[in-house]
Amino acid sequence: MRFAATFVLIAGAAFAGSAPDPTAAQIDDIITKFAAKEAEFARVRGNYTYRQTVKIQELDDNGNPMGKHEMVTDIVFTPEGRRIERVVYAPVDSLKVIGLTQEDEQDLRDVQPFVLTTSEIPNYYIRYQGREQLDEISCYSFAVKPKAMQQGKRYFEGIIWVDDKDLQIVKTYGRGIGLLKKNSDYQFPKFETYREQIDGKYWFPTYTIANDTLNFKDISQRIRQTIRYENYKQFKSDVVIKYGDVTDDPKDQPKTTTPGQPPAPPKKKQ
Repeated sequence: MRFAATFVLIAGAAFAGSAPDPTAAQIDDIITKFAAKEAEFARVRGNYTYRQTVKIQELDDNGNPMGKHEMVTDIVFTPEGRRIERVVYAPVDSLKVIGLTQEDEQDLRDVQPFVLTTSEIPNYYIRYQGREQLDEISCYSFAVKPKAMQQGKRYFEGIIWVDDKDLQIVKTYGRGIGLLKKNSDYQFPKFETYREQIDGKYWFPTYTIANDTLNFKDISQRIRQTIRYENYKQFKSDVVIKYGDVTDDPKDQPKTTTPGQPPAPPKKKQ
């Protein structure tokens, strides 16, 4: 975000019993396997429709909302099988201090619902941190950091938690980073993304929250951001799926949900 963070990790992670840590060779194997699962998940998620609700609020010193950005988007398919984003609700932006940049849009789309696939593994340092328990989910935790950065590309830096049985990411905590234009005064919040098991197999992102202070050169601004991913439904068709441009259908009526408190740590659906 531009001028126009530190987020405290939500409690709930604890050491996962007395299970032994894997060996170095086992850790390498775990990374290889969960990256392959993530690649499969990314492919599968591309065949789902869902609703994404984004709300970003500027807060005053007492935590009261001031300006707001909100957008509700349906990710759907046309009858021809083309995947599109259809904006169904987008009130006038009332942000007063900050403004969304192209980098923010990239983070909303690609970094905050972070997926670490086989093809992305060579681009990151991945360091095993230990076993942790997220509610009833036993996890491996890894610190993730890009090895190098290319202009125009956004990267994730932070921590991921991987289910030690499904070998899929169930939670991420960190921020989007990348190379910026010289002398630009952009700041990006730390965020926490939860996933939930959908259709009894894959872990899909369902909730992202950030509650940070962005420290610009001339001012600091506290913000709260929530993103909900809802109503996942598998698209079933015999046609070849194609990816098209963003569309905006003004005839659609908004159906919004009000973000509440952060959910409990991820749970498997029965």
